[in-house]
Amino acid sequence: MSGRVSIIVLNWNGLEDTIECLESLKRITYPEYEVIVVDNGSRGDDARVLEEKFGDHIRLIRNDKNYGYAGGNNIGIRYALENCAPDFVLVLNNDTTVAPDSLDHLISAAESDATTGIVGPRVYYHSFPDRIYAAGGRVSMRTGQTFHIGMKETDRGQYGTRQEVDYVPGCCLLIKRAVIEQVGLLDESYFCYWEDTDYCFRAREAGYKIVYVPEARIWHKAPVILKAWQKTPAGGRESAVYHYYMIRNTFKFMRRHATKAQYLTLLLHLFAYRLWYRTAVCLLYHRDPGLLLAFYRGVRDGLVGRWGE
Repeated sequence: MSGRVSIIVLNWNGLEDTIECLESLKRITYPEYEVIVVDNGSRGDDARVLEEKFGDHIRLIRNDKNYGYAGGNNIGIRYALENCAPDFVLVLNNDTTVAPDSLDHLISAAESDATTGIVGPRVYYHSFPDRIYAAGGRVSMRTGQTFHIGMKETDRGQYGTRQEVDYVPGCCLLIKRAVIEQVGLLDESYFCYWEDTDYCFRAREAGYKIVYVPEARIWHKAPVILKAWQKTPAGGRESAVYHYYMIRNTFKFMRRHATKAQYLTLLLHLFAYRLWYRTAVCLLYHRDPGLLLAFYRGVRDGLVGRWGE
């Protein structure tokens, strides 16, 4: 194996998570890498603490505000390309921890085939270390919905084979430099949610494969939501943000990648089923009209093409 890797870790008011992530990166066995931490306008002293704690182990970028997932990571990717000469860029969520040999396996898979452009690991829930969060993902182009393969299943080895997938989750994306040079950066008009899936589809449309690598393992601090009506630990405010951006950006993704017939089936599914189901969940279970209003605003903005933050 060969090739230098720039690891981009985006921090936004997540100091404890970022510290745990960086500590796990200090234990990885792959030799040729540097870690670039992008502080995305955190409110407190996150940047100072990270700089003092990790010193020369990281390169720290201080953003003046929150540029979102896409914008913040793009700043880190641009810095890497201009200053570090990487062969690969690893976009890694700060709320993850990685197995020591994870990067070795990702690089091996990426180098095994010239047409492989993006690879991703087997992702587990941090709070349930043997329960799968994602073994790659699929997209229904009829309904505009994404599906993490194996999500919430206990790992019994059922997803132990490398395979080509529609996308790998944005919590861990290893991207070849050649892909970035051909496809470009993440689309910042999404702001958050869907930009990782969009990027994988753009790479596929450029002729690259997206590959799930089960030998590589990471753990993600995503909440385990067993039922649609369960409230997230973060509470209603963040849930409203999720409701808004997820449905709004569905329209953006489908406008870019779906056929006219597929876009029509998206609209039929939305207005015949999904809208009413989400209304019932928000009002009957959450009893939170704010969530429903966020969803409705997302539908409105998606239909009229209003993007960005």
